[in-house]
Amino acid sequence: MDFTSPTVQFTYDLKNNPFYKKDANNYILALSVNQLNTLGNASLLDIFLSKDNIVEPHYHQNATELVYCISGSAVVSILNPFTKELLNYPIQPGQVANVPQGWWHYEVATSDNTHLLAIFDAPVPEFIAGSDILRLTPAQIWADTYCLDEAKVKETFAPITKTVVIGPPSDCKTTSTTQTQAANVVNPPASSNTPPPTKQRQIIGNGLNFQ
Repeated sequence: MDFTSPTVQFTYDLKNNPFYKKDANNYILALSVNQLNTLGNASLLDIFLSKDNIVEPHYHQNATELVYCISGSAVVSILNPFTKELLNYPIQPGQVANVPQGWWHYEVATSDNTHLLAIFDAPVPEFIAGSDILRLTPAQIWADTYCLDEAKVKETFAPITKTVVIGPPSDCKTTSTTQTQAANVVNPPASSNTPPPTKQRQIIGNGLNFQ
């Protein structure tokens, strides 16, 4: 980096780079080295959610993700591939949850006006969405691999026609609600106000064109 160059960048307004928008209360802004060329090996997503909205199950094959809660509250759920456990970490303002590189995870807002900051140790994090894996893998493969009814698989996944990012989709007709299921106990972030956490939902790759 030539810090004497007239093209060197030291500041940026994230509002100029929306990553995804579901509606006025649920959207994500992005910052990478493509917007701020002095950033180095770091990037972030600025996430805004209303209650019961979900940053869909996904993973980042090239980056660790540190999720910091600015306002509201959320549960960060992480699948530990070594212990085969699904861990849920409730976070409130000032608290963090860390997702190791390549681990399957998702975030669920548990209150309105939730604001999360996802910080990555990569200049441009790669986003592999669960919705893409479900809809782009042939129904026959799901059926043959896991002994499922192919017709039911097709019917179940038929509503998933694009990358979801923030679910449920605005046109979702189901009445089910997101619930955190207790599977084990993990250590919560240090806070007298935080309830004990419990363990417990385009193209593959950067299909959303994370820039």
